[in-house]
Amino acid sequence: MRILHHPGDCAVDRPCAVTIGAYDGVHVGHRLVIERVRRVAAEQGLASAVVTFDQHPAAVVRPESAPKVLTDLPQKLELLASTNVDHVLVVHFDQERSEESPEEFVREVLVGCLSARAIIVGHDFHFGYKRRGNVPLLQDLGAELGFDVTGIRLLADEPGGEPVSSTRIRNLLAAGSVGEAAALLGRPHQVRGVVARGDARGRELGFPTANVAVPNEIVLPADGVYAGWYYRSDGIRRPTALSLGWRPTFYEHAGMSLLEAFLLDFDGDLYDEEAKVEFVAHLRPQVKFESVQELIDQTTRDVATTRRVLGAADAR
Repeated sequence: MRILHHPGDCAVDRPCAVTIGAYDGVHVGHRLVIERVRRVAAEQGLASAVVTFDQHPAAVVRPESAPKVLTDLPQKLELLASTNVDHVLVVHFDQERSEESPEEFVREVLVGCLSARAIIVGHDFHFGYKRRGNVPLLQDLGAELGFDVTGIRLLADEPGGEPVSSTRIRNLLAAGSVGEAAALLGRPHQVRGVVARGDARGRELGFPTANVAVPNEIVLPADGVYAGWYYRSDGIRRPTALSLGWRPTFYEHAGMSLLEAFLLDFDGDLYDEEAKVEFVAHLRPQVKFESVQELIDQTTRDVATTRRVLGAADAR
């Protein structure tokens, strides 16, 4: 996959079949659209291309209510690379871009950069200033500028069901339903961050944890205890019991949620390394225990449950 940037390097060596969107999460619905793009490109002798943005457009258009994102740009590009698309064009999105007319965007980016000959988007796709661009407008411009437009129905996970969307996945994560979210993502939800130094309380309890500092703009599931996987830079995944929350047994008032990862059967220094953490199953909510021993006993049970859950998941 070749990564292109606009403005900047965006010239292609042949015309493209293109899809456009934020592609947050690169979920199973996104992958279906990209597969359609690749099929059309193969049939017509075109290159396949995804146009996306360096930040979620809502972060510029409505920053006060913009959603947290499922993937940052590096992770999104990794996931797009796994689709075997030929090109990804990353468009810089700022205030000026948000005020651009859909006609300008089509002429400058889709035709000017990618020589688009086919455009495939969801049937309810909107773009450009005040979301004025849509499939009918694309079709009118296509008749003038020489590209075909296909608006396809969004994928639903069951007949007549709600379409798969990044918003729906965020809502599932907010409810702690990480298994359902994984089904729509096509993989467990993964977050990334640097392992920071904490108060060493986990080590005192016999369960030393890595405190993963996840950037604030990334979606985290609901507070609770989870079974999951931890990836170090060597690429090996390690079974992990995850605690996400403000540790009510030790702190009276709620604060910022802290992600603590206890790696099973591991003893080593994790400080300052880049971690990747996946949420596989929700085990229980955060609970305030009456004593430290109660917490230790429950954590022991959580570790046993994590081992059992991940063993079953790995066997599938």
